[in-house]
Amino acid sequence: LSRAGDATAEERSVLLANRAACHLKDGACSLCVADCTSALELVPFGIKPLLRRAAAYEALERYPLAYVDYKTALQVDCSVQAAHDGVNRMTKALLEKDGVNWRQKLPPIPTVPVSAQMRWSIPSAQAPGANTPPGTAPKGERDETAAGMERAKLLKEEGNEFVKKGNHKKAVEKYSESLKLNKECATYTNRALCYLTLKQYKEAAQDCTEALKLDPKNVKALYRRAQALKELKDYKSSIADIKSLLKTEPKNTAALRLLQELNRA
Repeated sequence: LSRAGDATAEERSVLLANRAACHLKDGACSLCVADCTSALELVPFGIKPLLRRAAAYEALERYPLAYVDYKTALQVDCSVQAAHDGVNRMTKALLEKDGVNWRQKLPPIPTVPVSAQMRWSIPSAQAPGANTPPGTAPKGERDETAAGMERAKLLKEEGNEFVKKGNHKKAVEKYSESLKLNKECATYTNRALCYLTLKQYKEAAQDCTEALKLDPKNVKALYRRAQALKELKDYKSSIADIKSLLKTEPKNTAALRLLQELNRA
């Protein structure tokens, strides 16, 4: 594709972002950063390369750069839970590292042009328009996307209310409807919790895997997948998830307790 020049920029950007995801999964964070940077040079302000580069920077403890990427992602799409969670983690880390003046030490955060804002949710690889380049979606489609994301948010909130009432089957229905409109990390982890309660452990593990594709260090997703895998008697994978979680939150008491149970299993 490189030999074909600018005509294939979008396809190359997608391939680089996909390869970056593999590097991130393998722990090759510097290679992930390089591929994401190349992808963003081809198609600026892509959500996936921004989130993956941010996760890689975070793993490398380059917290200011991770913060900038998470904040940039939120300018593109303010509904991405993984970016909100990342900003919160980075704020905490930078406050501990640099004190109250931590913002003064940040690199500049780029301003995302209006044409690139809210142009997509995080689509599945097969979703129509998944790789729509910046600013090409007609206004009607952008309005429809915004309306869809608002509907997804309301459905998620309805699901949350059913969870509070203990009606987990109905909550699953609402979360499933929401996810058809917007692939959001928190919705996956919420549905996974319902599946755990309903003893549908394979479904719970799958939802957590989908959440981790969006936010590779999501604590809830790692913990709930570990719970599901434990019930499925895949102790080795369950322990691996708990150890990954403890790298982010070494004092997480629930995770430490589950690890003790797994070591005895």
